[in-house]
Amino acid sequence: MVHETDSPTPTTPDSTDTSRPAPAATLLALMHAQGEVERLSEREQLLSSLLVSVNAVLWAIEWETRRVLYVSPAYERIFGRSASLLLAEHRGWRDSIHPEDQQYAEQSLAQVLELGAVEDRQYRIITADGQIRWLSDKCFTNQQAAPGKPLIVVGIAEDITEKKHLELELQRLATTDVLTRSSNRRHFFECAHHEFERACAQGLPLAFLLLDIDNFKNINDTYGHLEGDQVLLRIAESGRGVLRRGDLFGRIGGEEFAAVLPGCAPERAMQVAERLGQEVRQLSFSHEGQPYSVTVSQGLASLTAEDATLDSLFARADAAMYEAKRQGKNRVIAS
Repeated sequence: MVHETDSPTPTTPDSTDTSRPAPAATLLALMHAQGEVERLSEREQLLSSLLVSVNAVLWAIEWETRRVLYVSPAYERIFGRSASLLLAEHRGWRDSIHPEDQQYAEQSLAQVLELGAVEDRQYRIITADGQIRWLSDKCFTNQQAAPGKPLIVVGIAEDITEKKHLELELQRLATTDVLTRSSNRRHFFECAHHEFERACAQGLPLAFLLLDIDNFKNINDTYGHLEGDQVLLRIAESGRGVLRRGDLFGRIGGEEFAAVLPGCAPERAMQVAERLGQEVRQLSFSHEGQPYSVTVSQGLASLTAEDATLDSLFARADAAMYEAKRQGKNRVIAS
């Protein structure tokens, strides 16, 4: 009789046993941690590159102390100053603001406490190398800060210098005669209406001067329109040179210019007109070696109680100018 002996049952690995030798588990943990660090580093590098590339400064301050808590890398590029110095001395930002804009910048920043956000602040700064740049500085605050916690104001200050320059250039083109760089007709009369209303309201003197280049058509016909353009340009320069600060001057027609003299009494206005006529007569012109001179006829009208509108003052100056033409040109006639 053969006795069967129990043979040892072969053991198979338990598929549910997840235990690993300690070195392997440690290695896997390290590899996982390294992957997380690399992913975090990639995110940080991406964020850093975004902050460097954007043409705006992200900032945060503690309101009570005005201590600067953070500025993004663009600060050094736009302001030309050290971010570490700003973090150490919070007045660095305020001291960079243009003196004429400092009060506005402070007052508009303070509005954030009442409004929670101020999104239309624009002011100038002076960079470390003396450049003047424009910022659009939006700021926000969380007014639900926990009791005892400092109030934090955050913002984004965008460099809008190029945009401002474009706006100013568009404004210049809209208000300036391209050839003579004087006010164009529309802008001149807008400003003249304002000065007329102010003079009437405050009882101030005001004079309207109209001048027309004598025989200008002959200049164009004889020497050409390019030469005529040079005459217009130099007479405009003479006008701006003679007039006082605050006087208005513009080209309102082909060869016709006008000036408004706020606060100028009739006698003084006549002196200004006569000096302008003399300056024009002293201009020397030459075309292909042939010299020639230019004169102007001027009409002057001073504000009176009968002038209910600027049009009335302008009409009297216009009539006086045509009377100067009729009397032989190259003179001033006052109405």
